[in-house]
Amino acid sequence: MTDMLPVVVVHGGAGYVPKERSELSISGVCSAVQAGYTILQGGGSSMDAVVEAVIQMENNPAFNAGCGSVLNIKGEVEMDALVMDGKTLGSGAVSAVRNIANPIQLARLVMDKTSHACLTAEGASQFARSMGIPEVPLESLITEYSRMRWKKNLAPDANPVECQMLGTVGAVAVDKEGNIACATSTGGMLNKMEGRVGDTPIIGSGGYADNLLGAVSTTGHGETIMKITLARLILFHMEQGQSAEAASDLGLAYMKSRLEGLGGVVTVDPQGHWAARFSSSYMAWAAAQKDTLHYGLYTGEHFTQSIHDPR
Repeated sequence: MTDMLPVVVVHGGAGYVPKERSELSISGVCSAVQAGYTILQGGGSSMDAVVEAVIQMENNPAFNAGCGSVLNIKGEVEMDALVMDGKTLGSGAVSAVRNIANPIQLARLVMDKTSHACLTAEGASQFARSMGIPEVPLESLITEYSRMRWKKNLAPDANPVECQMLGTVGAVAVDKEGNIACATSTGGMLNKMEGRVGDTPIIGSGGYADNLLGAVSTTGHGETIMKITLARLILFHMEQGQSAEAASDLGLAYMKSRLEGLGGVVTVDPQGHWAARFSSSYMAWAAAQKDTLHYGLYTGEHFTQSIHDPR
């Protein structure tokens, strides 16, 4: 095994991040990546690491996932999530779930405990109850900030850039054994139609993991990502010999030129080379490798420090 392992990379969503919330986003992704890296250093699996990193962000109201999810047109939360195991290509997803604090945990249970790949809405809720996952009050997932932005977006003169801030969260990792995993979770698109499902829970769009190729977790405009199956497209480029960074750029460039879609990705290959790339103005991201924490928010930004130093 290479000395590049283990490695974990996370994103906190591509899109518009208001200045006053940028530090919340950066500290959130750094905390999440540290939680995932601690698991990997202890010999834990890449799946455990990506799920833990995403749970940290679902529990953080700064992100559009779990508590802090954006609201649909009716002012309600509907969340999607996906996990994929690169060793077996096992995957689990949930869509349009409402009363679950951590949809990523439920997605993993779909993978581990059913013969299905995706459960939706009420069926997902029934499964959660059968697995002993507690339901939480809908109100507990709605922040004042989400409610304010929902109301603002109902106005006829709403700013479409601000209104479509996309804070999907995700993680990719390679563990000490060389096994690869991805996880992605989202509250979806602000003021979406009830029942709208985006790219996040779709295998090959919201994420993909394969020990032979690598893993990708995506963020951005879901309908656009689905049309080009962004995660799988990037891994196709890696299959053709492109690096994680070059493949990520090629996938994002194609999405922009073909559909004028903006987004971002975190990508890792089996050797532990990684990338955090985006075509939007912002994407909070962080990576941990060789006891070094890497992070950034704006294009071209890349800070590093010891993983043990407080930010």
